[in-house]
Amino acid sequence: MKIGIFGFNIGPIAEPGVMMKVLRCADRTGYESVWTGEHVVLIDPQEPPSPAAPETPMLDTVAALAFAAAHTEHVKLGSGIILLPQRNPVVLAKELAGIDVLSKGRLIFGVGVGYVRREFEAIGVPYEERGPRTTEHIEAIRALWTQDHPTFDGEFTSFHGIQSHPQPVQKPHPPIVIGGGSPAAFRRAVAQGDGWYGFALDPEATATALQSLKEAAEQVERPASLGPLEISITPPRPVDTATVEQYEALGVARLPLLLPTRRGGADGPDDVVAFLERTAEELNLRAIRT
Repeated sequence: MKIGIFGFNIGPIAEPGVMMKVLRCADRTGYESVWTGEHVVLIDPQEPPSPAAPETPMLDTVAALAFAAAHTEHVKLGSGIILLPQRNPVVLAKELAGIDVLSKGRLIFGVGVGYVRREFEAIGVPYEERGPRTTEHIEAIRALWTQDHPTFDGEFTSFHGIQSHPQPVQKPHPPIVIGGGSPAAFRRAVAQGDGWYGFALDPEATATALQSLKEAAEQVERPASLGPLEISITPPRPVDTATVEQYEALGVARLPLLLPTRRGGADGPDDVVAFLERTAEELNLRAIRT
């Protein structure tokens, strides 16, 4: 099982000194990956389904991944997740290729559609287009990352006669991980993703989601070039060895763990580092690093 951490760019951890300590600790103690969260804006005042108070610090994903690349050597750097329909795919392809180059091939490109209508209104992207934009943007970015002479003709993005270098270090491109729990997200993961990411799912909910992925695989074709679909799950609480074994038995490959923060404040940086060190020891992470 690959063990990562989620949310190093959010809340009180999103302060340079704290973030550096957390990232370096994760890197040296054997975690496989570190993941950002993303909401470009938050609704003020907070209202459902917005997940966080409007004053919650949330550093931009690309900026946070660049910071992480500079302060780590081993961990993979995951966007968990970039709200892809809110982004220009040509610009984002350039930015994330840079992350992969600067990190020497450690990027994981996690994407999702988003679910807060007012965020889309603020950005100026029609909420109803979020699904089609996500599907198309993935293929536009894939073209920029892999083609010698990138060409793409879509509903939202078209280009030809251009170059975007450097392309990513990883070949054919960094892994593309699709997040979301809707039927459309499951179909998109099967058809376009190297992996699928489920957030805050206990083992029972994970089993249900995996069944939905199997049903999606009966509805859409999976290109042979993608290989098996790798499953990543962020559990709703800290895990022990027995819990890890439960997820592993279900076929989960990666668990990006929530960092220990609480409403109205957060554990200090030393407490977060202590959590990472304690969890790494309990799960014997140093022994499984390759």
